[in-house]
Amino acid sequence: MEAIATETDVQAWLASRVVTYGKKLPGDFSVDTDFADIGLDSVYALTLCGDIEDEYDIEVDPEIMWDYSTIRALADHLAELGAR
Repeated sequence: MEAIATETDVQAWLASRVVTYGKKLPGDFSVDTDFADIGLDSVYALTLCGDIEDEYDIEVDPEIMWDYSTIRALADHLAELGAR
């Protein structure tokens, strides 16, 4: 049985996505920086949602990025949904 990811695990994974997509360097943002301030756009939101679905087997809509507009808020929500 696969373990449920902690909020900290999901935060680290989300932060790595921001770095991978080239939006910011690791020290340029925190888990409390709003996605809009990081440079999130609709294409990035769609890509990140696809990655979330692939990584955690949770189906999400791109609007989730605006409902949970920081890495911390989104990670907490995904962990509540049972991210594995």
